[in-house]
Amino acid sequence: MRALVAGPGAEGRFAEVPEPVPGPGQALVEIHHVSVNFSDLRHMGRLPQGTMLGYDAAGVVLRAAEDGTGPGVGARVAAFGAGAWAERAAFDTDSIAVVPEQVDLVRAAALPMTGLTALRSLRAAGPAPGSRVLVTGASGAVGRLAVQLARRSGAHVIASVSRPERAHLLPDTATVEVVVGLDGVEPVDIVIETVGGPTLVTAWSLLKPGGNLQSIGWASEQSATFPPNSTFSLGPAKSLNSFGDVAAPAADLAQLLALMATGELSVEIGRHGPWGDLEGAKAAQLDRSVAGKITLEVGQAA
Repeated sequence: MRALVAGPGAEGRFAEVPEPVPGPGQALVEIHHVSVNFSDLRHMGRLPQGTMLGYDAAGVVLRAAEDGTGPGVGARVAAFGAGAWAERAAFDTDSIAVVPEQVDLVRAAALPMTGLTALRSLRAAGPAPGSRVLVTGASGAVGRLAVQLARRSGAHVIASVSRPERAHLLPDTATVEVVVGLDGVEPVDIVIETVGGPTLVTAWSLLKPGGNLQSIGWASEQSATFPPNSTFSLGPAKSLNSFGDVAAPAADLAQLLALMATGELSVEIGRHGPWGDLEGAKAAQLDRSVAGKITLEVGQAA
């Protein structure tokens, strides 16, 4: 079968690879659509040549797991796992979730990595009704979902965007406080931080005593330099956590898909095209010329 693999340098290329052989707790999935994450592309050049690429996919179960777990043959599923950019893949059944009929597979494919990151970082931070939650890079794929999920918790959400024209990418801006940059933002209880660099340092300075900052992305090309004594705070301890837990995501994927099915959560698709156009998708992702997720249709030529 065909798959997209790491090529020389930071390139992706098509290759013929062996058919996946599912283990007892794995389902074999025919992949219809995949999505491109910033991290997929940024770190491609660090992978050994021939490594199968991608993590996010949606498709149909061809063979159910032998141990009886997970969805049956013919089920439409979203999946998260290494090597997802292929015609077929074997996924652990605790990494796939059935896609409700109200959700198309393109949007389902766009959900796993970004949705899991937003949901689980917020869960770890623990927003309460009335708490102040700052989301940086709020118009990005993770930020946009974090804004929606934080709003559902009853928190007061401050959505920070880099430029005024990016505010329209946020859903239902009437229910959140939209700011450009971080100047003038009052102290907050929680930060979901996706930008890194100087933004991380400023966001930390806005955190109240006892507050929590979840550092879940680093879109910036700059380092973060904290001024002397800026990590010291009187009162309850402030905390900064890195976050990347995507283990056993099936239940959380199902929760996110259910919210999509009822219209309580939306994913913006900025570009959808054939998987043969990986280089075009890569250029659009890295130069940020596309607002929203980039998805690819498996099996189509460029």
